[in-house]
Amino acid sequence: MTEVNTAPHPGDGPPDGPPRPGGWTRFVTARPRLSLLVALVLTALAVLAGSGVADHLGSGGWEDPAAESTHATKALEREFPGSQPNLLLLVDSGRASVDDPAVAAAARGLTARLAGEKGVTGVGSYWQAAPSAAGALRAKDGHEALIAARITGDENAMGRTLDRLAPRYRGTHGPVTVTVKVGGAVAVRHEMQTIIKEDLTRAEMIALPITLVLLVMVFGSAIAALLPLGIGIVAILGTNAALRGLTTFTDVSVFALNLTTALGLGLAIDYALFIVRRYREELSTGADPLTAVGTTLRTAGRTVLFSALTVAVSLAAMMVFPQYFLRSFAYAGIAVVLLAAAAALILLPAALVLLGHRVNSLDLRRLFRRDSGDAREQGAAWSRTAGLVMRRAPLFALGTTALLVILGLPFLGVKFGTADDRQLPSGAESHVVQQHIRDGFPGSPGGGLEVLAEGRATEAQYTAYKQRVAALPEVVRVDGPLVEGDTAYFTVQPRGEAVDDAAQRLVGDLRSVKAPFATEVTGTAAVLVDSKHAIAERLPWAGAFIAVVTLLLVFLLTGSVLIPLQAVVLNALSLTAMFGAVVWVFQDGHLSGALGFTGSGSIETTLPVLMFCVAFGLSMDYGVFLLSRVKEEYDRTGDHDAAVRHGLRRTGGLITAAAVILAVVMVAIGTSRVTNTKMLGLGIALAVLMDAMVVRSLLVPAIMRLTGRATWWAPAPLRRFHRRFGLSEGEAPAAPAEERETARV
Repeated sequence: MTEVNTAPHPGDGPPDGPPRPGGWTRFVTARPRLSLLVALVLTALAVLAGSGVADHLGSGGWEDPAAESTHATKALEREFPGSQPNLLLLVDSGRASVDDPAVAAAARGLTARLAGEKGVTGVGSYWQAAPSAAGALRAKDGHEALIAARITGDENAMGRTLDRLAPRYRGTHGPVTVTVKVGGAVAVRHEMQTIIKEDLTRAEMIALPITLVLLVMVFGSAIAALLPLGIGIVAILGTNAALRGLTTFTDVSVFALNLTTALGLGLAIDYALFIVRRYREELSTGADPLTAVGTTLRTAGRTVLFSALTVAVSLAAMMVFPQYFLRSFAYAGIAVVLLAAAAALILLPAALVLLGHRVNSLDLRRLFRRDSGDAREQGAAWSRTAGLVMRRAPLFALGTTALLVILGLPFLGVKFGTADDRQLPSGAESHVVQQHIRDGFPGSPGGGLEVLAEGRATEAQYTAYKQRVAALPEVVRVDGPLVEGDTAYFTVQPRGEAVDDAAQRLVGDLRSVKAPFATEVTGTAAVLVDSKHAIAERLPWAGAFIAVVTLLLVFLLTGSVLIPLQAVVLNALSLTAMFGAVVWVFQDGHLSGALGFTGSGSIETTLPVLMFCVAFGLSMDYGVFLLSRVKEEYDRTGDHDAAVRHGLRRTGGLITAAAVILAVVMVAIGTSRVTNTKMLGLGIALAVLMDAMVVRSLLVPAIMRLTGRATWWAPAPLRRFHRRFGLSEGEAPAAPAEERETARV
């Protein structure tokens, strides 16, 4: 039987001897001690550069900067700061009425003090408001009322101002005791930022020791287990430095700190797992350490680089959206993926050269059982699984597809909303204040809609417009106008919740009302409507970008026309369980008690986009690991079924181990007390496990068995293109199918 391809690689040794390192391998292994020393210095610098990164991150970013609501909000903040209160003091008079003279005197004193504070404007209260507006600032039971104000500046400045003010006003005041709690949008954001920072530290403390135990179970050797963990720690520290650097150029969401840390640790461990496993395989064949590193980088190293590109592509798709919440994940995520790959492809080979055969030292599994097991026997279990699946391919293909579709059905009932105080734990002060307002007040400052009117108008024109707005079916009350020169604004109180379907319909109705002046509508519901529109408008572009680039990259890996199509469809199918669980658990509130969150009846609009991009990229990550090994074996033997079994045998355990480790990291992130972070961590953990244990283990082998040798077909022009530009894990580019068949004869 003729060999497929015996051409040596550039930099290899003579044909009758083992290939010697060249090119990239020579670069990263020539001075391994110097490489590691430089890495240690850079890591120390990253620690310094990334310190305090959480203090520079924002907690907003859900709005479209170019939307009508955003423009109107900025204009109102500039012209009428009192129209956009972001600080609320909830004054509780105990058993007395808020109208009691002593209570009123104490409250007026607090209001006057707050008005004199630096960085505070637009101060008002129930005790000073006009009768038409005072009702919304007084609780129905008469024992609570509100002082409203606006803290000025950017998010960091507002946070510092709040830190200064909150201790002065929180607690009891006055000769007749009144109790004050601090709430409002600025307090919600600040408390969310603080909790996320605390939760991230706890998540790292949970994930790292569990990850080490799992790595020992995978490798047996404590030395081999420490290598991926070390690469992961370097990636985490580098992540913090990258995020800190990004904050000097653009806004970055504080939520990115959680996800990019998880990706930095998870992907670095994934890539290191793949490289260390291949290196140990090469050592077991008798190769010396330097040759084993060279072969590993030419094979597994290529796959790691290719995998990092696929994950980066999925994350890059979020750059098409205008919200900085999503864009910050694209910027930070791409940096983290490339950092994880760089650490695995530069630092790890240097460490492996220095360790040599000692990478297998300290087999701790002997402490728990008599032998460490035969790797071939463990791989044989995956081979038997692949054989069973392929013998019953139609059954497994239909069964797993039906299961995934059923698990995704709850997503058909998704309702999109905005992130609010209910993201916080039920005992958080700002959540308590906002819940009191929802439950006990007839109106909510900042919860209605504001109409900005620009252009010269008469009092009669303002009155006529106000009457037309008041006649809309979803309007409870219209206040205003408050006029400043040629600018005025009206406050419109809708029926029901601030962002329910009726409030969103009212936004469209208000924008349709004819007026003799220019009008713009803002408010919580208007921001939601505009955000949904921006996402819907750009979602096809993001999806097309992911699909087209993924199809191209997978074609470059496999040379097949069908496999890229399968990869895109099956990867998307693997995410159905995640989306179904998000709605069933977090929107509908099932398991809210067990998981410790407050259901809001909706899903924040940008979160499904973020989860799709991240989970799709990770799914492609595991898909590349499997396909690269199947492709390598098919190029070597030309036997399609055997190649699928071999690929699953070689990578099934590795993919499962990597998925479990990444899921542990994501579950640790999911222990956060902030609901969106909890949803993100637990949802992606579920997606990763479903992809590894259902899609890669069952659905992919079944589909590849059904498509048979046609799996590898491509027209002649594309075959020539792949031979010239393609990538594969094998030692040489694949020969065309016709040439391979001739050689077999």
